[in-house]
Amino acid sequence: MTSATDPLPHPTVTAEAPPPAPHRAPPDRAPRWSLPALIAILILAAVLYSWNLSGSGLNSFYSAAVLSGTQSWKAWFFGSLDAGNFLTVDKPPFALMVMGLSCRVFGYGTWQMMLPMILLALATIWIVHASVKRVWGHGAATVAALVLALTPITVAINRDNNPDTLLVFLMAGGAALALRAVRNGRLLPLVGSAVCFGLAFNTKMLQGYIALPAVFAVYLYAAKPGLVKRLVNLLIAGVALAVAGFWWAAAVSLVPADDRPYIGGSTDGTAWDLIMGYNGLGRILGGEGNGGGGGGGGGGFSGTAGIGRLFNDILGGQISWLIPFAAIACAGGLLLRGRAPRTDPTRAALLLWGGWTALHYLTFAMAEGTMHPYYTTALAPGIAALCGGGGVMLLRAFRTDRRWAWVLPAGLAVTAVWAVVLLRRASGWNTWLWPAVAVVMALAIVGLLVFRSATGLRVRLLAASVTAAVVAAVAGPAAYAWSVPSGSGGGMGGTNPTAGPSTGTGFGGGPGGGGAPGGGGAPGGGGGRGDFGGGQLPGGTQQGGQMPGGGNGRTPDGAGEMGGAPPNGSGTGGTAPGGTATGSGTRPGGAGGGFGGGGMGGGASSELIAYLKKHQDGAEWLLAVSSSQSAAQLILSSGEPVISMWGWSGSDNAMTLARLKELVKKGELHYVQVGGGGMGGGPGGGGDVSTEVTEWVQKNGTAVKESEYGATAQSSSSSSSSSSSSESNQSTVYRLDPSDVG
Repeated sequence: MTSATDPLPHPTVTAEAPPPAPHRAPPDRAPRWSLPALIAILILAAVLYSWNLSGSGLNSFYSAAVLSGTQSWKAWFFGSLDAGNFLTVDKPPFALMVMGLSCRVFGYGTWQMMLPMILLALATIWIVHASVKRVWGHGAATVAALVLALTPITVAINRDNNPDTLLVFLMAGGAALALRAVRNGRLLPLVGSAVCFGLAFNTKMLQGYIALPAVFAVYLYAAKPGLVKRLVNLLIAGVALAVAGFWWAAAVSLVPADDRPYIGGSTDGTAWDLIMGYNGLGRILGGEGNGGGGGGGGGGFSGTAGIGRLFNDILGGQISWLIPFAAIACAGGLLLRGRAPRTDPTRAALLLWGGWTALHYLTFAMAEGTMHPYYTTALAPGIAALCGGGGVMLLRAFRTDRRWAWVLPAGLAVTAVWAVVLLRRASGWNTWLWPAVAVVMALAIVGLLVFRSATGLRVRLLAASVTAAVVAAVAGPAAYAWSVPSGSGGGMGGTNPTAGPSTGTGFGGGPGGGGAPGGGGAPGGGGGRGDFGGGQLPGGTQQGGQMPGGGNGRTPDGAGEMGGAPPNGSGTGGTAPGGTATGSGTRPGGAGGGFGGGGMGGGASSELIAYLKKHQDGAEWLLAVSSSQSAAQLILSSGEPVISMWGWSGSDNAMTLARLKELVKKGELHYVQVGGGGMGGGPGGGGDVSTEVTEWVQKNGTAVKESEYGATAQSSSSSSSSSSSSESNQSTVYRLDPSDVG
């Protein structure tokens, strides 16, 4: 007798059981080559992102903020440029927090700062590979990972300490989680997606939301739950998005203005103004410290705004290689899935990655405000996914449907033609490459047509033709990508990183050239070239850009680096400022006479820095200067807090005469540099506030003479010649004491 919980006895089987079926691998079992291929791509990417990294100049603006964050937890939380917490950088601090934690654990230096960013870049490749694999299979995922790893501008920015690497990682993670929510209908992945995009907002504000409309629209259309449930889930995700996106701005607003630093890039010192103005609509419409008009304002970094901007001489070689094929693959894939059910995961993936690509393309193409080439790295995951997934769909249609037999060959031909155009723009650079790309792609297309219906052993010839087509398609981007770590090309490291040879006419004379956001010229209000220091030029030579007023635009020691190495030391690692450095790279401070102009790269000689530190007399800040660029370099050179009075764009109202008098009266600041101008037309460029401060300092302060700090004859001569071209670009350091405040 059996209990109620016992299984019922099975009937006796008298017939002979059939032999077991031969074992077959599950359909989702990875082919043998898949994992090794992914590992090889990740290793290739790691080499591209890290090779010769210590010889690359980082962005001194962010390097100084990371250093300050290692000296002060308050600076770490607010993203302050200086450890005294006078002014923040003009971005939310999430990327700085990540790099700052790494430097607190391992010590301050180039590798310590860049380690988490390189790991995040590799994780982005893995995320895109996994997301594409779930929909289109291992072959498509491998192609997507390869395309993403070799995107030239992505290689350039992943070797820099700008926040875009973290931004793209978070957005790619959000997109992948949203696709999972579409497939399984669950709420948790959708909330995770919203949190990722919220953190992306805290990395680079509204740029983190560019792809969000496509993500939420695809969920609303294609997710499995009913309409009401989908709407409720999106509302819950919206709450998660708001919490993850606005927690920092809300926390900043709760701190009284007198107890927090001035929020850089804002007009009133608040995070909300930064969100809506400089880092919001100002990026699209111009103004708010972003310049305007595309060609003459901040957009001059990337050429004139317009629908074809991403194919111009500046941006074309950075991002556009596979945009035509991605568009063909997306459109073709959507047509192929035309009659699929609403919840079809393949169509959902095409819509999401296609929407991602289209929204980023239109935003970057039409933006009238500041538009750096490296912003376009955000396009790379969408292009990669469409090339991999859509490309595989076109290949299958090519083999099975005569009506589609021309689409894949046409897409590959367009890709090859555009690659030849881009490579021929780089006059004298790898002149053998464009004929090789043309020949290999032609042979690959012929092979595809000949072996289209191949079976048996001839399928291998078809596979070889597909492989050759992929190689020809990525050869140009790969050459541009390799130029950065190899030193054979690439633009100015740190401030405006790019890959490949100089082919455009943006600020500085090409994609490697940097320009000043805001006014027509370089910072400082003077003329001069727009190359601001430290870039590695084609051919592998290091050269500092010409500074306003004739200065040499290098870091204060003339090394041509933009920052990222430890202050007051050199070597291979990094310790606290003032100690023996173990950080890689050259110390961004040292020789050079006096102060340069008030613009990018303006710094002080080692003699003057030593003098200021000796006579700091317990003050919180070593010095106050006009711009964040000068302040950043001095922070890296001295290891001490330095005030930026007018911020990055010169339009910040951070310093007023009343505030300056208060600092001097309390003994928190003794030295102020005036003269040299600032950026654009803000206070640092000759506004009423700047004039008022300058006149008061000159009237009440005591000028520091070169003889007092023992400047060498050579450095004094250099300082004089660098400022002789324009009297307005000369600068002087004044000593102020509490007794000077009347």
